[in-house]
Amino acid sequence: MLKDYTNNEQFEANVLLNDIDVRRTQQGKPYLNLMVSDRSMEISAKKWDVSEAETKEFVAGEVVHIKAIRQTYKDQPQLRVLEMRKTEPGEPNDPADFMQSAPVKKEGLEEEVSQIMFQITNATWQRVVRYLFKKYHDEFFTFPAAKSNHHAFKGGLAYHSLSIVHLAQAVTEQYENINGSLLYAGGLLHDLGKVIELTGPVATKYTTAGNLIGHITLIDEQIVLAAHELKLDLNSEDMLVLRHTVLAHHGQLDYGSPVRPQIKEANILHQLDELDANIQSFDQALSQTEPGEFSSPQFALDRRRVYRPLQENQTEDL
Repeated sequence: MLKDYTNNEQFEANVLLNDIDVRRTQQGKPYLNLMVSDRSMEISAKKWDVSEAETKEFVAGEVVHIKAIRQTYKDQPQLRVLEMRKTEPGEPNDPADFMQSAPVKKEGLEEEVSQIMFQITNATWQRVVRYLFKKYHDEFFTFPAAKSNHHAFKGGLAYHSLSIVHLAQAVTEQYENINGSLLYAGGLLHDLGKVIELTGPVATKYTTAGNLIGHITLIDEQIVLAAHELKLDLNSEDMLVLRHTVLAHHGQLDYGSPVRPQIKEANILHQLDELDANIQSFDQALSQTEPGEFSSPQFALDRRRVYRPLQENQTEDL
C-alpha cells in the first residue's frame, strides 16, 4: 500500500492515475505532474525527463505500473516516478480496486437513507427529497463529497450526508424546539449538487457547471425544478426555509453561501457540516501518520500539522 512506503524507499506498484498534467521546466522540457492512488491514500507524483510521446501515452482514470521513490517536497509526501507503463495482461487493472471507498457498503447506505425518509414528517420536504433522490440515486451513492479535502472517496457523498443526519438526530434528542424534519432534509440535500459539480468517483474533476456555478447554487436550482414538477408553492414558508437551510450551509458569504444562516436549523446544519468534515480530515491525516509523529501540513485543516498520540484510544483504570 502507498501509505506503507517510507521516505526515500524505492518500490514498484500498480496505482490508479487520478490526474495527469503535462508541464514544462524552465528549459522547456516536458514532465508529468500526477496524482496517483490506491485504497490506502492519494499522493502527488512527478515524472521528469519524459519524451513527447510519453506525454500522450497515459490518460487519467487508468491503472498504471510505476517504479518510484517516496520523497518529501515542501513538507508534503510526493513520489518521484522513475518508470511508468500501462498494465500488462494478468495484472490488476480495475480502477475500482485502487479507489478509497466509504467504510459502509452501498447497500447499507441505501437502507439508511430509506429509513431516514420516513423521519422527514413534513410532506413538502419529504416529497422534494424523494423526488431528487430518485433522480440522482446512482450518483449520490457513488460520488465523492469532494475532489480533494474531506470524504474524497467513492461513496463519500452519501457517507458524509448520512453522518450529518446521524449527528442531527443526536442534536434533536439533546435540545428542545429543533425541527428534526427540516434538519434531516437539509442534511440529505445540502451537498447533492456535487453530483452535477463533479464528474464522478474515478479521476474526479470539476465540471464546467461546477466551476462556473458551484454545488450550492446547483442544488438550489434542482430544488426549485423539483417544486415545479411537484406543483409545490415556492413562496410557501416550507419551501423558503428548506431552500434557506441548504443555501446557508457553508455559513459565510466568503465560503460560498449566498446567505448566512438565519434560522436555527440552518445554523445547526452548518456547524454539523464543519464538524463532520473536520473529523474526517483528521482521520485521513492520522491514518498516514505514525504514533508519536506529526502529519504533514493539512490543507483542509488550515495547514495544521496534526499529532498522533502514542497511546491513542487507551484508558486507564481509576
